[in-house]
Amino acid sequence: MSQSNESGELPRSLWAATAAPRIPYTELPHDRAADVCVIGGGFTGLSTALHAAEAGARVVLLEAAEPGWGASGRNGGQVIPGLKWDPDPLERRLGDERGSRLVEFVGSAPDLVFALIARHRIACSARRNGWIHAVHGPAALAAEEARVRQWRARGADVEMLDRADVGAALGTRDYLAGALDRRGGWLQPLDYARGLARAASETGASVHGGSPATNIRRAGDGWRVESARAAVTARQVFICTNAYSGGLWPQLSKSLIPLVSYQAATEPLSETLRSQILPKGQVASDTRRLLRYFCMDPEGRLVMGGRGRFRANATRDAYRHVESALRRVFPEASAAKLEFYWSGQVALTLDALPQLHELDSGLWFAGGYNGRGVALATAMGRLLAAVAGGAPARELPLPPRPLRPIPFHSLRRPGIELAVAWKRALDAWETPR
Repeated sequence: MSQSNESGELPRSLWAATAAPRIPYTELPHDRAADVCVIGGGFTGLSTALHAAEAGARVVLLEAAEPGWGASGRNGGQVIPGLKWDPDPLERRLGDERGSRLVEFVGSAPDLVFALIARHRIACSARRNGWIHAVHGPAALAAEEARVRQWRARGADVEMLDRADVGAALGTRDYLAGALDRRGGWLQPLDYARGLARAASETGASVHGGSPATNIRRAGDGWRVESARAAVTARQVFICTNAYSGGLWPQLSKSLIPLVSYQAATEPLSETLRSQILPKGQVASDTRRLLRYFCMDPEGRLVMGGRGRFRANATRDAYRHVESALRRVFPEASAAKLEFYWSGQVALTLDALPQLHELDSGLWFAGGYNGRGVALATAMGRLLAAVAGGAPARELPLPPRPLRPIPFHSLRRPGIELAVAWKRALDAWETPR
């Protein structure tokens, strides 16, 4: 069985098995001075480094393992526009002007992803055939119809699918309806992360693997970021570690809720099954509280993912809910052998909005993508690069907020596990048999 681990070794996932060979990025060898120091080699950090270097900044990126080691190299590869929030309530919450700018920012995030892939010739099997949001029961149908109306009113290429159409698009009879959002798509996430690292390096950023940031402290009017063998002094520092923030800036990990997302992939399916399941290459996730998400890789492997236990678990039992979902949604594929199992952490926020914090003058954090990090993290990196270039906070589409640790954060594990069990029961009750 293939699975993930948190030791620093790249998880033995489907993506690790099928990615192009990695480019080694050496440990930071000696002290460096820079305009910008980026901590974390996931999509946010790599996009920040790339865009800041393109703007002419001297950039040093420090990654504890290798680019794409964390969630960026483990996710389902779904390039999804928007947030959990629909446009109308988001504008009511933030006000018309700021809200509409954020709606535009998150709605256009996939455009940036596919533009970067094209401009930097990133070989990551990218396809833009759309994302289907599948409706699991009657209670979710009205909300999905409202979401589609709101995005269509803003010019998005989104449409509702009835039961017959969503069944034909997905290759399953398990869903009542769905919404096809043609802004979305898919990519091989580890290849994309490695492609961003290469592009950032070729643009002038200094990318270092095996270089965990161990301490941050003031140094004059800037910052000193220490690693194992050397340090970086920089005017601005961007912490882009998301669910893997650890203890570098202790309050960060207390402001996010890390949940584990589990995935399993079959062996390549027969041509007959490949013509029936997701035949047009779309990706999908559903409206369950504990959502399921699935796609077909270029070799015809069916990939199913979903939320599971609070902490990563390498035992086969930890993936039972994913196996069960795959067999239920696609019974025709029940005989297919499951070849890969892996997991990674997703960072959730209490209000389902991403976080942007100026922790101190010149020290920033961005994260909390609530499971939509491929597009959103890439766009956030460009936003952080704008911050590095001097963009004032009032011009940012996502307003910076004070960092506020979640109350009783140390008690989150038992509470979340109870909530997961309750949500799973509600999903089962609402799903038509």
